Amino acid sequence: MNKGNRTFRVAGVQLSPILFDREGTTEKVIRAIEKCGVEGIRIAVFPETFIPNYPYFAWVRPPLAIDQLHGKLYDQAVDIPGPVTEAVGAAAKRSGTVVVLGVNERDGGTLYNTQLVFDSDGSILGKRRKIMPTFHERMIWGWGDGSGLKVFETGVGRVGALICWEHYMPLARYALIAQGEEIHCSHFPGSMAGDSLSKQIDAAIRHHAMESGAFVINANGWLTDKQRTEISPDESLLRYLRGGICTAVVAPHGRYLAGPLPEGEGMAVAEINLKAIVRQKNLLDTIGHYSRPDILRLRIDRSPRKVMEEMFPGFSEISQGPLRSNDDVSEGGESEDAGNL
Repeated sequence: MNKGNRTFRVAGVQLSPILFDREGTTEKVIRAIEKCGVEGIRIAVFPETFIPNYPYFAWVRPPLAIDQLHGKLYDQAVDIPGPVTEAVGAAAKRSGTVVVLGVNERDGGTLYNTQLVFDSDGSILGKRRKIMPTFHERMIWGWGDGSGLKVFETGVGRVGALICWEHYMPLARYALIAQGEEIHCSHFPGSMAGDSLSKQIDAAIRHHAMESGAFVINANGWLTDKQRTEISPDESLLRYLRGGICTAVVAPHGRYLAGPLPEGEGMAVAEINLKAIVRQKNLLDTIGHYSRPDILRLRIDRSPRKVMEEMFPGFSEISQGPLRSNDDVSEGGESEDAGNL
C-alpha cells in the first residue's frame, strides 16, 4: 500500500485453534488472511500463541499431569523460519496485509511465546519473545529479552507489539511509545479467567491507546465447549476456561472503534486515520511535551542474551590451546616477554 495513505481498514481476528494441530491451525490463519485481502484490511492481528494453541492445560492441570501435553505442544510448535512462516508470509503477500501472529516457537529444546510481524510484501520484519511468562506459563516457555522491544516500519506505518501481561510492565510499553509507534498490536489467550480478564484487557488496551497516542488492535482466542472439555476433564474447572475476551480496535483517545466482540469467531474491523494520532498528541504526548526526562528516563538493553560468546576474535577451538598471534611471539618462537618472567 502507499504509505502516504493514512486511512485504511484494520482487524483484530478472534478464532478458535485446532488443538495441537500446527497445520490445521495454520490453515485457519491463512484463510483469515485471504478474507482480509478480499475485504481490503491492511493489518490483521491474531491471538496469542495461536499456532498450534495457547497452553490452557497448564492453567487448569497440576504440573505432574502436563508432561505429555507439553510434549504434544512441542511437537506441533513452529520453527522460525520454517514451513509455517513461509505459508503465512505468502498469504500476507497475496493479500497485501500486514500480519501480527502469535505462535509457540520451538528453538532447541525450549518453547517461547513469540510474536511474528509480517509486512505486506510477505517478509518477516521481526520476531519477539514474551519477556516474562506469567504464573503457570513459566512451566512452558523460556524468557525473551530486550532485543524484541522494537517498533517496525511496515507498509501501513510504525507497528509495535506486546503480549498479554506485558501490558502491566510500564517500562516495556514505554519502550515502544518512545519509538513512536502508531499502531499497537496486542493479544491475549482468551477463554480463561472469566469476566475478570475481560475487564483487565479492556483497561489495558484503552489505557495504552491514550498513553501512547496510538491505535490499538487487540485479538483474543476462543475455545468451543468441546475444546474446553478436552482441555479439562474436571468439570469443576471448566468455568475457568470461559470469558477473558476483548477483541477490539481502540482509537488514540481510548474509544472503541470496533468491538469488543462476544464469544465466538469473528473480526473486529474498523477504518482508522493515522492523522488522529497528531490530534491526540496535541493534548497528551508522553514522549514530548508531557514528559520530564530531567526527572524520569528509560534505559533499555536490547542486546540478545546468548548462551555462548567468543571471548576475543580469532579464538576457534579449545583443542588448539591459547591463541598466539604474530604480535605476541618473536621470530625465535618464544614470547617477547619470556625473558621478563
